[in-house]
Amino acid sequence: MHRLYNSVEPRVMDEDMLKLAVGEQGPKEEAGQLARQEGILFKDVLSLRLDFQNILRIDSLWQFENLRKLQLDNNIIEKIEGLEHLVHLVWLDLSFNNIEAIEGLDTLVNLEDLSLFNNRISKIDSLDALVKLQVLSLGNNQIGNMMNIIYLRRFKDLRTLSLSGNPIAELEDYKMFICAHLPDLVYLDFHRIDDHMSLNAIRDESDLINIEVKILEYSEDITELFNVLMTLEMQLVEQLEETINMFERNIIDLVALFIENVQSLMAQCRDLENHHHEKLLEISINTLEKILKGELDEDLPDDLRALFVDKDTIVNAVGASHDIHLLKIDNREDELVTRTNSWCAHLVDTVSGRYPGLQGLAAARISPATGRGESGHLTPGAYALGDEKYSKIKDGRSPHRRHTRTLPHPHPCLKETSGTRRL
Repeated sequence: MHRLYNSVEPRVMDEDMLKLAVGEQGPKEEAGQLARQEGILFKDVLSLRLDFQNILRIDSLWQFENLRKLQLDNNIIEKIEGLEHLVHLVWLDLSFNNIEAIEGLDTLVNLEDLSLFNNRISKIDSLDALVKLQVLSLGNNQIGNMMNIIYLRRFKDLRTLSLSGNPIAELEDYKMFICAHLPDLVYLDFHRIDDHMSLNAIRDESDLINIEVKILEYSEDITELFNVLMTLEMQLVEQLEETINMFERNIIDLVALFIENVQSLMAQCRDLENHHHEKLLEISINTLEKILKGELDEDLPDDLRALFVDKDTIVNAVGASHDIHLLKIDNREDELVTRTNSWCAHLVDTVSGRYPGLQGLAAARISPATGRGESGHLTPGAYALGDEKYSKIKDGRSPHRRHTRTLPHPHPCLKETSGTRRL
């Protein structure tokens, strides 16, 4: 439950409020009248009560340098501040406010009793300077983590602790955990801790310590086993990488040799086609000469005889046939090279893809300039980089392919038509 602003306007401590409080709480009857006449000095005040004042901010307390007890409960304070000069403070009540964090207590080294009951605090911290702390009330807050109890072990004089009304108090081992970790505690949530509960908690804690010792003992063996397994895994990764790279090199070399054989075979086919073209052209010219002289004894079909009209017609017909044959050879070579390269690339990528753990390692070792790894191995899909042989394979062009066709031995009758024909 949090304090809400009521109909009265929130207030900040000022001189008038403090004087009024000191006057009301000062000595009574004749002593009080005498004190009021002479004036009460703030530095002489030992106890001050400022509860139910609708105070929003703590301020103007620096003159109360000898104050021992300060009561600020049932206000709407949101932040602990303005207490740094109250170094002699022993008792501080900040219950029933809207405080969200413990702070501003670093100079209160003599504080023994601190109440932060019914606020919005979710974490116990920033109390290190309170070395004399004996009573701590943190009930009805938002503390939910057991590790906050461990923090309280540093306070050797702590005897009374209140945490009821927090989420932590709903946990199953709440009381046993506190008794085990705070063995000097006498009162918990306004109830005295009996010796039986304390002994059981300490025994359970001892069992936990024994378990932790065993865990530490086995953890060394687990760590050693882990290191051995990691070493074996690294060796396996290196061997797999070397095997895959060797496979890539071998398959690429085989593909390169196959493509070279294909290109060599296609070059022979072109040479044969060129030789066939020369012979066919020579026979055709001789036949034309015989037809023109009327010396041809054979009967030719009508469609064939129609070609033997003149020299240009014969040359064009034979040349067109030659071009078609060369194109057929080129297309077949391109098909073989392309399909072989695709098959090789797919095979290499498939083999590498079966071991995804190697891909990052391989990628880290690739040289962008050559497409090779640190060991000089070609990487998947990069077999055409950094090597003239593989560049020719990927390009798919035969080193023997002729992009122009020249008649090496032109017929004497065709000197005017000999030369170069573009494919």
